Amino acid sequence: MATVQLLDCTLRDGGYCNEWKFGFHNIVTIIDNLVQAGTEIIECGYLHEKVEGDSDRSLFCQISDLEKVLPSSKGESKVVCMINFGQYNIDNLPERSKTSIDGIRLAFHKKDREKALEECKKIKEKGYLLFMQPMVTLNYSDVEFIQLIEDANIVEPYAFYIVDSFGSMKQKQLLHLFYMVEKNLSDSVIIGFHGHNNLQLALSNAQVLTGMQTNRELLIDSSVFGMGRGAGNLNTELFMEHLNCSCGKSYKIDFVLKTIDEILNRFYEENYWGYSLANYLSGTYNIHPNYASFLEEKNKLTLQNISDIFALMDSDKKWEFDKEYIKDIYLEYLGKGLEDSDKLIKSWQGKEILIIGPGRSAEVEREKVCQFAREHSVIAFSLNFIYSYLDVDYIFVSNVRRYHEMKQKPYQKLIVTSNIDDSKVQHRLDYTMLMNDFELIADNAGMMLLKYLVDSKAKKIWLAGIDGYSYNMDDNYINNDMTINIRKCDIKQMNSEMKKLISNLSEYAEIEFLTTSILQ
Repeated sequence: MATVQLLDCTLRDGGYCNEWKFGFHNIVTIIDNLVQAGTEIIECGYLHEKVEGDSDRSLFCQISDLEKVLPSSKGESKVVCMINFGQYNIDNLPERSKTSIDGIRLAFHKKDREKALEECKKIKEKGYLLFMQPMVTLNYSDVEFIQLIEDANIVEPYAFYIVDSFGSMKQKQLLHLFYMVEKNLSDSVIIGFHGHNNLQLALSNAQVLTGMQTNRELLIDSSVFGMGRGAGNLNTELFMEHLNCSCGKSYKIDFVLKTIDEILNRFYEENYWGYSLANYLSGTYNIHPNYASFLEEKNKLTLQNISDIFALMDSDKKWEFDKEYIKDIYLEYLGKGLEDSDKLIKSWQGKEILIIGPGRSAEVEREKVCQFAREHSVIAFSLNFIYSYLDVDYIFVSNVRRYHEMKQKPYQKLIVTSNIDDSKVQHRLDYTMLMNDFELIADNAGMMLLKYLVDSKAKKIWLAGIDGYSYNMDDNYINNDMTINIRKCDIKQMNSEMKKLISNLSEYAEIEFLTTSILQ
């Protein structure tokens, strides 16, 4: 059975969940707890020249900044950091000292492998333990991968990795790569594995490797609570438990659980990570998880929609996240099948409009809403739902998920955006033309309709059930079945952006809130 070491990457890979803003005290505490738990190797974060120094983040401009978070005694643990190829000039790396970190992990993509090998040599020459991390290892052909292994043998790193960047690696693929490495890699080099959990295979893949009948030393990456981008990583606490039970290890897991309880739970509540259907798709398509997160956070797409968008992407764009590219694909997908809306516009020019959103106030203040509609000559819209207390004139729907949730569809009243494909709908509007320039609410349904009505020269627009977002998700909608997950770290900005947009639109049309709203 293989000899196994564990490398915890919470402060580095986990940093994608909170922009590496752990706080100085928390960074020090996490490292200390991992030392106390007996973790063989602890990754403290990124070394990155292109960021501003901040003692509360696990992004470090220089080694001297990183040294400030190191414990006075590392016990038996080694401490390392990661450099992404191209983000730090290795020539500026100081010689390794007794007070410095022990090693550096260099992550690189296939296209950069030749230049990265030269950087690897420099890192080792400066006295650091070298960890070679060929990102998205599945992208290499067998011939390319064996050549990389042979190149690594010349450099002689401390560890050479198989990296499952997108959590898409099946057991058969992992073993195929492992046997190539085992056969061709120098015996003095440790074989590493870094897995993600898009398909929930990180633990099982790690267990398969640790159960191999091999004399090789293995190094398995994990993070506390599985903290990591998208679906997250192999859980340190789970893998420690496995190694204690099956491999004769004696990790003190209570120190890891303490880290979860006292530090990481708060980050999880603010910006959750873990398995999701969108992350499952990114794993099956072997695609960067940020693409899945971008589309999932829209809260407007079905799983089939996301799958369709992934299928439209060029293969060479899948490996590195390109936000502008996925925005263009997303908008192209939503903008299909348009029709002229001139007739609609003329029907409410110069009229007073009532928009009823699905916010909780539309339920709490329903008598006020209904009385207002009876006593005023208004054209009433409901927004992404059917308002059961009032027979509205139109139902505006821009969210595919909400559309599918409607048990009955009064087609004669429906005005939908171009992302909704239903031949029975009479009125379809260009999704992209209704969007605004604010990042988080660019395609918020209420703001899309409001912008459209203002552009249509409505005389006055009354808002009901347009409440803004509460940190308590149960307070956001007229019924709990409509509740969606919104990152708590985004709520303040979303409310701020909506207030600004409403204020901007108020310069062109009179807009007034009918029901209680934090946007007033």
